[in-house]
Amino acid sequence: MRHTELETLLGEPAKAKLGWTPAISFDELVAEVVREDLKSAEHDELIKKHGDKAMDYYE
Repeated sequence: MRHTELETLLGEPAKAKLGWTPAISFDELVAEVVREDLKSAEHDELIKKHGDKAMDYYE
């Protein structure tokens, strides 16, 4: 590591005045992610059902 790089950056988020507010709530975000994941899983199952190979996603 070069001496100009820091291992840890600490900041006080309350000091940040970004003027930004989220467009959707956290619950709406979670619902959207789950909905899209389910849509992707259903798509993959349809592909497998018709004999094609679908991607295996491992996280």
